[in-house]
Amino acid sequence: MVNRSAGTRRAAILHAAAGLFAERGFHGVSIEDLGRAVGTSGPALYRHFPGKEGLLTAMLLDVSERLAADGRQRVAAAADPRAALEALLRGHIAFALGEPALITVYDRELGNVPEPDRRRIRRLQRGYVEEWVAVLAELRPWSPPVTLRAAVHATFGLLNSTPHSAGGLPEEQMAELLLSMGTAALLDSS
Repeated sequence: MVNRSAGTRRAAILHAAAGLFAERGFHGVSIEDLGRAVGTSGPALYRHFPGKEGLLTAMLLDVSERLAADGRQRVAAAADPRAALEALLRGHIAFALGEPALITVYDRELGNVPEPDRRRIRRLQRGYVEEWVAVLAELRPWSPPVTLRAAVHATFGLLNSTPHSAGGLPEEQMAELLLSMGTAALLDSS
């Protein structure tokens, strides 16, 4: 039971930190701010993380690992490449709409992660991209991998715009709009 409680506490800290880092930036948030956000003292956070930098690292590793694992699972479960593409899009859209603060933190704060961990995060992200590229290669066999990779990154830009674009439409409607636009962007035959 202690491990579940510690895991729940750790998740709450990561969630609160994502919101604060997205709102004020990594350097604009103190360890005391983080502690207050989860109802404890700043120094109590050292039981879960070695420091603010360690917390940021854990946050970005966690999201990168989750996206990579989810992408692999979705592709493995799909009946065909078209279903795999839709599953990847739906998974990323759910992430983008559900965790926009993490997108903001990743975009702005990856440079504050120490180099060995930053390389690990980027390696996970490259693996995630390559899941998409492999699916697209089956759907667009005439396109060179470099073109497919560029299309995936451009689509991520579209999907990851949710911290700026979501909110005006109901979530279900926004998800369908992003699905339609993402599908069109990835399957464009040019």
